[in-house]
Amino acid sequence: MSDIIKKAELAKKASIELAAAGTQLKDSALKKIAEALNERKDEIVKANSEDLERSEKEKLALPLLKRLKFDYGKIQDVIDGINSLIKLPDPVGKTLAATELDEGLTLYKVSCPIGVIGIIFESRPDALVQISTLCLKSGNAVLLKGGSEAKNTNRILAEIIKEATEKAGIPSGWIQLLETRDDVNEMLKLDEYIDLIIPRGSNEFVKYIMDNSNIPVLGHADGICHCYVDEYADINKALDIVIDSKTQYVAVCNALETLLVHGSIAEKFLPLLKSEMEKRNVELVGCEKTRKFIEVNPATEADWKTEYLDYKLSVRVVDSIQEAIDHINMYGSGHTDSIVTENKENAELFMNLVDSGNVFWNCSTRFSDGFRYGFGAEVGISTNKIHARGPVGLDGLIIYKYKLIGNGHMVADYASRKRTFKHRKLDI
Repeated sequence: MSDIIKKAELAKKASIELAAAGTQLKDSALKKIAEALNERKDEIVKANSEDLERSEKEKLALPLLKRLKFDYGKIQDVIDGINSLIKLPDPVGKTLAATELDEGLTLYKVSCPIGVIGIIFESRPDALVQISTLCLKSGNAVLLKGGSEAKNTNRILAEIIKEATEKAGIPSGWIQLLETRDDVNEMLKLDEYIDLIIPRGSNEFVKYIMDNSNIPVLGHADGICHCYVDEYADINKALDIVIDSKTQYVAVCNALETLLVHGSIAEKFLPLLKSEMEKRNVELVGCEKTRKFIEVNPATEADWKTEYLDYKLSVRVVDSIQEAIDHINMYGSGHTDSIVTENKENAELFMNLVDSGNVFWNCSTRFSDGFRYGFGAEVGISTNKIHARGPVGLDGLIIYKYKLIGNGHMVADYASRKRTFKHRKLDI
């Protein structure tokens, strides 16, 4: 039996016990994780420094290097996320619906954990903490496969979480760290043990996972996010939103990649935009109409389909809000798209017709985040149209089961018309 199958078996066994864990036990374990991360932060930073040094020598791409960095500030961020998560209500065991089928025969729809979740992610050690703590609070066991570039950081974080939760009384084996490249392909075959896979990587990578596994996949691929500056936009507000969306942190999936500007406001807005972006070393590329207003390199068809994760922004001038919506629905990845306008009707039209998991009005695309939404954290952002969409927090990590309580009821009585169903909805 391979090592990964052993780990998957342990996780499956632990998931059954964890599903029945009480809120107090889970919150106590989360508190111990936060305390342990704080106590061992020097060790974590040292391990991360080794990963950074090795990755720089191996010439890891700059966006991935930025994601890899896990300093004292980011450790405090994940601790804050855990403390926020503790305050959230337990999503498990909630009665979602109740129906009296007949006298003495009542059906309950009750939330429960998914089971064992396999997560595959690149670079970001903070993702390991966020994912594992969300899985713990929602009663799921987890198999974590991080990138080799973060192997030292991931090892110590997994060790800290494992030790802290076992001390709290969480079933041993609920968290498992996978480390080799071969583990990914083997994981995809483990539909006997794994209930859901969440891949975090490139569009090609997510598609590969979907094409090579029978396990359900919650896919978050590219983050090709748009901002549309409407003809009724406040210029200063639009500038601030675009600057924040693009430059607050460029190496993330909710950063702005394509800017759409209404033609009637372009002459005034685009020169101001160029000036601000030059101050921040952002390279602009634009369509033919854009280049009539500012001097930039031409944008290609490929630019509209590219997630830069870098200091580069593609710009297109459009003649109408409908043209902006059509562009987004054609080239977007269904992640996050924002409109800047003082016209409520245009805002509502945009938010209703743009087919994305997150649609914003007069605010930065960078708000698309589980922690900022008040979810505690997130396991990723789903661009799928399944049970979870947008930032996937606790509610995206639960499913439900039906519990039927009777008193000797038999189907034969209903088939013979001796008894009839009432199907009366009950208050919950």
